Amino acid sequence: MTDLPLTTTTASDRARDIRAAVESRLKIRHASERRFKLYGQLAIAIALGFLVLLLGRIVTQGASTFVVHSISVQVPLDPARIDQTELEGVNYDLMVADAVLAKLGEKDDDYGSKSEAIKDLMSPDFGFQLLNMIKADASLIGKTVTVSGPLRANADLYFKGEIKRASPEEERTLTNQQLDWLDALKSSGVVTTGFNSGFFTKSDSTEPEQAGVLGAVVGSAMMLLVTAFLAVPIGVMAAVYLEEFAPKNRWTDVIEVNINNLAAVPSIVYGLLGLGLFINTLGVPRSSPLLGGLVLALMALPTVIIATRSSLKAVPPSIREAAFGVGASRTQAVFHHVLPLAMPGVMTGSILALAHALGETAPLLMIGMVSFVPGVPTGFDQAATVLPVQVFIWENASERAFHERTAAAIMVLLVFMILMNAVAIIVRRRFERRW
Repeated sequence: MTDLPLTTTTASDRARDIRAAVESRLKIRHASERRFKLYGQLAIAIALGFLVLLLGRIVTQGASTFVVHSISVQVPLDPARIDQTELEGVNYDLMVADAVLAKLGEKDDDYGSKSEAIKDLMSPDFGFQLLNMIKADASLIGKTVTVSGPLRANADLYFKGEIKRASPEEERTLTNQQLDWLDALKSSGVVTTGFNSGFFTKSDSTEPEQAGVLGAVVGSAMMLLVTAFLAVPIGVMAAVYLEEFAPKNRWTDVIEVNINNLAAVPSIVYGLLGLGLFINTLGVPRSSPLLGGLVLALMALPTVIIATRSSLKAVPPSIREAAFGVGASRTQAVFHHVLPLAMPGVMTGSILALAHALGETAPLLMIGMVSFVPGVPTGFDQAATVLPVQVFIWENASERAFHERTAAAIMVLLVFMILMNAVAIIVRRRFERRW
């Protein structure tokens, strides 16, 4: 009779101990889950912080590119200074400089040093404008004409605050006298501020104030056309064959492994392949959109094949079985039913592969697309540059004004890539089917 309470008390204590142990382990598990979530949130916050830092740096450095300081000058075309038998040999830049000096109420000295100093503030484009005017209408000689255009890069940087008067004169590219002239022109309203539309309507130039991205944008578009024309149909057909028709044996296994390995090959290797195959063997014109498109098509093929095969695998087997059940052949089942249902994934993978190709630089440098191209390409076999290479060229330029244009070109490139990724997302959501 005396042992029963002891046994009951012991069982109750054991149950209480078990509950305490379970609650303790649950607290540890919940704390571990909270820490894991915190680590994940912290990782996302760090990644977003670096992204904001990167984009902020690019935007703050490149935003000034879209602001330009321009000037309009009335230039008298003195017949005594113009040799009509050799118009190209006339010093039109000096005529513009003398007109600006007259606007400032000053005269040149005996050595012409003031005119030379003014020439360093004016873009050479003014001289070309005068030359083209006279070529178009020789009757302008003896009259006064008006030319307008941007100031030279250093003068533009001064108005943007990149060159400061407080800096010692020997450490600046502009003298105190030149800064005084710029301030006088600005205060008199001769210098105006506006949007730099020329950045989008002009091609590369040796003068920063005249440089634009039009040639690079056109070159990138032409190169992507060649890449898409080759990589997408070839990649899709190769994926369809491997996934739907090819026998499963050792050879197809080897092919699949090599395709997966090719997707991880460094891009510069494709540049070396293009250099040896397309240039040295086939004689494709160097630095042309055709050559760039061929090289990038090789690089994009593995990605297109892998994305297409994944999309085909995602189509339920019941679709194939239903097609076979109503008498369709394998070709009809694949091209009439399976491939159309997989097309959203195929298109998304292809667009992402092209977007990746758009941002590549290393293979294009290997095939000579690093050369200076001042014009806009009009054919696929002509010399051209592309946006990533344009960024590389400008960043390596010695002129300070090219650096802000580097950031602006990166912004243009990012806009193109964001648009392409947005199209891929829209296509995916618009045509995707839930199984």
